[in-house]
Amino acid sequence: MESWGRLAPAEEPEVSQAIAQVFTGEDITVHTGASATRVTRGGGHLTMMITDLSGTKKALKAEHLLAATGRRPVTAGLNLSGAGVETGDRGQIVVDAQLRTGNPRVFAAGDVTGAPQFVYVAARQGSIAADNALTGAGRVFDDNHLPRVTFTSPAIASVGLTCRQAAQTGYVCDCRVLPLEAVPRAVVDRDTRGVIKLVADTTTGRLLGVHAVCDAAGELAATAVYALAANMTVAQVAELWCPYLTMAEGLKLAALSFTRDVAKLSCCAV
Repeated sequence: MESWGRLAPAEEPEVSQAIAQVFTGEDITVHTGASATRVTRGGGHLTMMITDLSGTKKALKAEHLLAATGRRPVTAGLNLSGAGVETGDRGQIVVDAQLRTGNPRVFAAGDVTGAPQFVYVAARQGSIAADNALTGAGRVFDDNHLPRVTFTSPAIASVGLTCRQAAQTGYVCDCRVLPLEAVPRAVVDRDTRGVIKLVADTTTGRLLGVHAVCDAAGELAATAVYALAANMTVAQVAELWCPYLTMAEGLKLAALSFTRDVAKLSCCAV
């Protein structure tokens, strides 16, 4: 069950659609735009009542129930205000770019700061906070081009801006969505479930975001981080070398699709 109107609501609509199709193909039923109102136990099973956005109620029965409601910082009772440490509306510790709190002698790092909840973010923040607190290094935490991966099967991965975020930032977007049927690695693996979407600036051609549903999506996202950090255009990505029969080749193919029909390319996408 997903309370928002679609699966993976923070991702691109094409990503949500692709992973929904995967779930359907695996006989996984997802109720979107619904919320749980009651759970009861009886007759050897659990019954959960859900209500959708139209107010329609439905009973779901199961042997087990997993409630994944997210996490929030546990700071209540620490008397942080007494130490001059400000907290936000979710209890997160408010820090500046150097991870210093309102008390210049106190630094904070990791999930408690309300940063994206990834282990590599916490590790980076911990390193920066320690250096700044102990040596006055003045290092700054920068989460530009931060990749995120959801380990579904196939996985979901994103780097950079979605089309909507780019538009809100002031860009005029040009996007391409490449089905995995066009990626030789996916064809060889006999798993073409998924898509690769590129978001670019119409004026300059600069790559703004990469979003994918595919096997090894995380590795593809890692490649995309370097392209985004280098401010590359889709034309430049399209001209780069890429090994044949790798999923990362999908990034090159998606870039080529801005100017060419990839269905008519040779096997090595030249």
